[in-house]
Amino acid sequence: MKKFLLLLFSFSVYGQVNTQNIEIVRDDFGVPHIFGKTDAEVAYGLAWAHAEDDFKTIQQTMLAGKGMLGKYLGKDGAPIDYVVGLLRCRELAKEKINTLSPEFTKVAQGYLNGLNSYARQHPEEVLVKKSFPASMEDYLSSVALSLSVISGVDSEIKKILSRNIETSEDIKGSNAFAIATWKTTTGESFLNINSHQPLEGPVAWYEAHLHSEEGWNIIGGLFPGGCVIFHGTNENLGWAHTVNHQDKIDVYRLSMKGKKSNKYIFDGQWLKLEKKNVPLKVKLGWITLPLSKKAYWSKYGATLKTKLGVYSIRFGANQELRGLEEWYRMNKAKNFTEFYSAMKMVAIPGFNTVYADNMDTIFYVSNGMIPIRNPEFNWKGVLPGNTSKTLWTQFHGLEDLPQYLNPSSGYLYNTNNSVFHASAPENNLDPKSIDSTMGYPLTVNNRSARFEELINGYDKLSFEDFKQIKYDNQYPSSYHFSIDLNIIQDVDPKRYPEIAQELIKIQTWNRKADIDSEGAALFSAFIYEVSSQFEGHLKGKVLSESEAVKILKKVKSSIHQHYGSSRITLGQVQKLARGNKILPIWGLPDVLTAMYTAPYENGTRKGIAGESYIQLVRFKRGQLPRISSIINYGASNHPESPHYSDQMEPFIHQKLKPMSLLKADVMKNATRVYHPK
Repeated sequence: MKKFLLLLFSFSVYGQVNTQNIEIVRDDFGVPHIFGKTDAEVAYGLAWAHAEDDFKTIQQTMLAGKGMLGKYLGKDGAPIDYVVGLLRCRELAKEKINTLSPEFTKVAQGYLNGLNSYARQHPEEVLVKKSFPASMEDYLSSVALSLSVISGVDSEIKKILSRNIETSEDIKGSNAFAIATWKTTTGESFLNINSHQPLEGPVAWYEAHLHSEEGWNIIGGLFPGGCVIFHGTNENLGWAHTVNHQDKIDVYRLSMKGKKSNKYIFDGQWLKLEKKNVPLKVKLGWITLPLSKKAYWSKYGATLKTKLGVYSIRFGANQELRGLEEWYRMNKAKNFTEFYSAMKMVAIPGFNTVYADNMDTIFYVSNGMIPIRNPEFNWKGVLPGNTSKTLWTQFHGLEDLPQYLNPSSGYLYNTNNSVFHASAPENNLDPKSIDSTMGYPLTVNNRSARFEELINGYDKLSFEDFKQIKYDNQYPSSYHFSIDLNIIQDVDPKRYPEIAQELIKIQTWNRKADIDSEGAALFSAFIYEVSSQFEGHLKGKVLSESEAVKILKKVKSSIHQHYGSSRITLGQVQKLARGNKILPIWGLPDVLTAMYTAPYENGTRKGIAGESYIQLVRFKRGQLPRISSIINYGASNHPESPHYSDQMEPFIHQKLKPMSLLKADVMKNATRVYHPK
């Protein structure tokens, strides 16, 4: 009777989801394969499975949307709660909820029901009392915040508050390659899904397989709190995302009536800033302090008061709520026409999208919510906030954005480099063909330069060739960092005997980020020290000889302090570490197998971002795609789980696990099959 009442409660209170229709199938690596009759049921199952693996991180995303992160993280969470109020995420959720289609609303509600049900049945895992059940408004508010962060608004706020709004940060990155059938030896299309993300936290990848009887069947990656796959592969097509850097955000300086006034001039009239108090509940020890901070809003949007002036921020992500729905429609697209139609929503605020399918189509668009701007102004800097001439109200359609379809070269790629370097020279777009106010950069990076060096060596590629390019770990013949440090190759070792051996080591190094490489270890220490010394001022700087020498001397001293010699290998210094498992890891910043590290223990460094979720796909007409994948740690975020770190060894050895979209194949390798409650 108790089981029957629980089932009845789940079905009636939590919407049209019958949990007995949902199967969660765990494979050898603990990856969840979710099967259900409806899409909403699959979303419920996804929420339940992901909560089993990492409810803590999902909750942090949800708490941010509710403006309650300060109650959990204390003073570290309060600024995020303030940003939610500043950007009016909750107001957006309430205002725009009706713009979501009924089909997607059911999916989002199914996911939310799954989270609420898990929280209700696992109260000991809930981080903040009374934070559940979460409402749809709570969930959509967290989505609005996440999409705003994707747009880079956090960086803009940081620049304004640090009084240095003109600085540029160094770019990390991601890789995406699509190879057409006429460029391969097997007549298949190849796709590399290879986003470089933090290895842990709210924007770390989680792998899942979603399969409903309503036509949803996809394997890929999502972030905590995501109710759909963000990039991956379905029965007919797949796509990869990389971060793009076109101009998505505008900053305006307001002309105020006085230092203490809330009035600003706009089109010759004095207008008053809208003002509200953002409640901040900050946990300090065993007590929670109720605080508040003022948030302002002008005609341009969110507004910050600083000692240097009053600035407003305007961007698309806090004006649009359908980003997840666009991903959902991309998930379910059966062909390129349906996929392109989904992307016409232009509700995802950013990301390059590189696509391949089983019908000989490859495609790349540098997507984003890019405003239609007045060409009379220079949109690269801070704009005058006193005129409607700078107040844009519309966005470019998908057809306006730079894109490629089936180039004759047979390949498309992006490594966070310029969209105007995406294929062979004869296929690349002319920057003059794109509206200059969109702000698409023209720069190349080490990964794009190296990819071009590699791809030019092939008339046609086998799948093994494709994998070798994907796992290449060598810098190109000339460095392309944000700061020009090529001087290190020209410094005469004879002039600096105290670091002569270190200079020779770097200058004669094969530029490969191998575990057993001494040159890689030394160069790694060098570039991290360069980044530390010129933090926030890397872009466009040229490193001088004196600066290079000074930095290398400091690096040598530090290495000797920890190791007694500068003859150390990259694997000695650089680790992939989780729990008690500590393994040497390859990779350096901005090689194709990128790895970014932070100080760890006893002079070592721990991988924190870069190569994370990898999916390689082979498409052929009339066949299901052949999918293989790996992730940096494992499916679970619980140290006691066997899947906490069980993918680390194959990840280190660049081995992939086969994945299948067929339920019969999944069931053959199932280690556990069960229903959520």
